[in-house]
Amino acid sequence: MVMTIAVLPIGNVEEKTLQAIKDGLTKIFPRTKTMLVEGLPVSENAFDKKRGQYRSNQILGTIQSYSDKKEFSRVLGVLGVDIFVPELNFVFGEAAFPGKAALISLYRLKPEFYGDSANQEVLVDRAVKEAVHEVGHTLGLKHCSRTDCVMHFSNSIIDTDKKQRLFCDEDYMQASIAINSLK
Repeated sequence: MVMTIAVLPIGNVEEKTLQAIKDGLTKIFPRTKTMLVEGLPVSENAFDKKRGQYRSNQILGTIQSYSDKKEFSRVLGVLGVDIFVPELNFVFGEAAFPGKAALISLYRLKPEFYGDSANQEVLVDRAVKEAVHEVGHTLGLKHCSRTDCVMHFSNSIIDTDKKQRLFCDEDYMQASIAINSLK
């Protein structure tokens, strides 16, 4: 079976950024079919007024429900709002481990969040890394200790910038086995 990845915009996300993420996923997962699909609104129920952020697990639940109704192997939600899990100040993304649903937020991947000038190339590089990372989790891959592996945990944007878009050899093998075992 060919793995299919749907890139699902949630809320307002620029088309060129979505297309670049789709293209990046296609390069990393060459035997997959990756497509952009019609988006969903950001659930206001996921917004935490005290924190001024959205609960990623609630949005992930929405993506999971969406993926259950569709014929995709994986669904990657892409959103532009700030997200968190209760244990952390923020997250760049979250995924069902293993499962069909994942999400990334572009909010803290944008250079302007850190006081730098807007830079589409830097944003896309970071977004593709986080997209591959979260799809890797859906395939059952854990965090990797190698700082250059895409499966390395990003505690800050510095960690994301250090790592490559690629899996280390060990994670590549695990990802290949998982993809090949899809029914």
